[in-house]
Amino acid sequence: MKNVILIILCVSFHHYLRSQCSSGEVEIEIEINTDSYASEGYWELVSSDSSCGQGTILSGGNSIVGCDGGGLKNQPTGGYTPNSTQISGTACLVEGSSYRIAYVDDWGDGGFEFFVYINDYLAAEFEGGQAIEYFNFQASEPPPYDLEMLHPKVSLYQEQGSIDVNAVVHNKGTETITSIELNYSINGGSTMTETISGLSIAHNTRATITHPTPWNPSNDGDYEIKAWHTLLNGNNDANPNDDEEETTVSIGPPRPNVIDSYLTTLPFVVEIANDGAKLNKPTDLDFHPILTRYELWVLNKDSESTGSSTVTISNAGESSQSELWRRDGNAWHFMSLSTGIAFSENGNFGTSPGVFDANHNGGEAFTGPALWSSDPTIYAQPSGGNGSHLDMLHESPECQGIASESENAFWVFDGHNRDIVRYDFVDDHGPGNDDHSDGRVLRFSEEQVRADSDDEIVSHLEYDKSTDWLYVVDHGNQRVFRIDTKSGTIGNTPTYGPFEVLAEYEHVTNYDWELLVDEGLEQPAGIALMDNYMLVSDYATGEIIIYDVAEAPATELKRLDLNAEGIMGITIGPEGKIWYVDYEAETVNRIDWVPDTTTNIGQIHASISIDLFPNPSSGMFTLRNGESSPMAFEISNSVGQLVFSGEVDPGISSYFPHLSPGTYFVTFCNSSKVKLATEKLIIMN
Repeated sequence: MKNVILIILCVSFHHYLRSQCSSGEVEIEIEINTDSYASEGYWELVSSDSSCGQGTILSGGNSIVGCDGGGLKNQPTGGYTPNSTQISGTACLVEGSSYRIAYVDDWGDGGFEFFVYINDYLAAEFEGGQAIEYFNFQASEPPPYDLEMLHPKVSLYQEQGSIDVNAVVHNKGTETITSIELNYSINGGSTMTETISGLSIAHNTRATITHPTPWNPSNDGDYEIKAWHTLLNGNNDANPNDDEEETTVSIGPPRPNVIDSYLTTLPFVVEIANDGAKLNKPTDLDFHPILTRYELWVLNKDSESTGSSTVTISNAGESSQSELWRRDGNAWHFMSLSTGIAFSENGNFGTSPGVFDANHNGGEAFTGPALWSSDPTIYAQPSGGNGSHLDMLHESPECQGIASESENAFWVFDGHNRDIVRYDFVDDHGPGNDDHSDGRVLRFSEEQVRADSDDEIVSHLEYDKSTDWLYVVDHGNQRVFRIDTKSGTIGNTPTYGPFEVLAEYEHVTNYDWELLVDEGLEQPAGIALMDNYMLVSDYATGEIIIYDVAEAPATELKRLDLNAEGIMGITIGPEGKIWYVDYEAETVNRIDWVPDTTTNIGQIHASISIDLFPNPSSGMFTLRNGESSPMAFEISNSVGQLVFSGEVDPGISSYFPHLSPGTYFVTFCNSSKVKLATEKLIIMN
């Protein structure tokens, strides 16, 4: 029987000795998390019918702001330490009576978070966002049994077969949960109910539990999964309003492994999009996790002042392809000079800003990975002054790449501190908000990676979910290595940062790692994985190198010479093919191959070694010049008008001349402009 597979403890700092309250009273203690502008805040605890300054029970923060300083923007000094956790004194309150926190902010934009503990139990939490606010609560312990269903934990896209149905829960009650009656249904069908025992979910902790009966879909399509609990230690939940959640899962074919085809056949490049789709210095790309959408997201670096943007290509590579360019209203902060994009299985994606300071004010470095929703009604839509981002943490300036582990956990190449960092946003704070207190950050610093000294070429990462190895392109050291992310010892607070209140911020030491490649790379940049194959792009040579990583060091299998100007990010598409962005040419490309049995490739003329394929073509065609020198060519339409001309170097080159459907004639000439051969080219819809 499957029980808990992961428990995340929510550690707080409020545990002090209980004062001696009288019968009919409860003890209160308040934890305050400050932001970067802690001097702006002041608060008081008062009764529910009192205003700030009337019958004050507890208080804290900057007394210069006081009750009357909200929104005045006097910018006083003093008060709490920025980005810190503060603990109030304790007080005895009448049990069951109502009280409130009066919060005043000098600038008028809030920033303090309040956690109210009654007899050491978390009873209420609030986040300030205005000049003057009142937060009401009742002086009572939480009920013994109150378990919140956060969400079913099932990847948005999976193949047919046995699928575990997981649920993430949070214990808000005072009793430790040892057993749960867990239920799920598919598309409103029959209920699968099991009692899961042997648990230990304490107050204010969360856990991921697995239903003992897996789901076995036998058909592709979209399914609605609803998960809920009914009994806790055999008792009813005191608050049934948050006991149920649902999500949609798409069942479809898996991503096939077709890398062998690149090892045995001739590859050629198909251009998918260019600057006409508003590509501007593209650094990375990734497919939405629901593979049947063929939805490709491309990340533009753009400029520091504007922030980066994205181009979403729907039905990528198909005849019905369309492109949508978008930039968040606050991309200048949350997505500035971004170097990488990575989708998680829950549909969120992370980006790695390459900027040194997201505030662009010449001050202390303050930036790191950002979390976004791919929902078009949320991403890049107005959501207050902080844009549409779901979360951001700020301990990694000059990020060089990002990889998804699971849910909201990502890995980042920290170009400033020269280490690899794991970021777990845990629960996102919602579009445009700023609560980072549940974030967990671990630094892996023993390898001392090195970014591009010119601050241009990326250093990407890829996480292998089947082995929990993280693969890292170390551009500055011209190597690739991998880290066993489940090894090592957690301990010791890093000397850099943190720049916000976090639930965890520590070093990991003595972890296992393996060097995979340390020669044969000039300017390594992008990386992709498929089973035991590792693909690495080389910006300098215009190649993608295929390795076997079954053992370390890796074995080089083949170099795909793509004659590209500057390959950055690479990925494996839903059909198993290789896709990449060309930073210099500002294009997105797919690498196809020509099977040995293809019949539409033929030698154009016995006297020259040149091939044209595919023919017929949907618009893109490739020339293979087997001669030792360049060869000129011209394309004329059916009435003899010249519509395109070019020169093909020895080797393989691809062209996309944007020709209308019809019949054309390609004429090849030598350096003396002597016509050597003519081939008919058919362009189809």
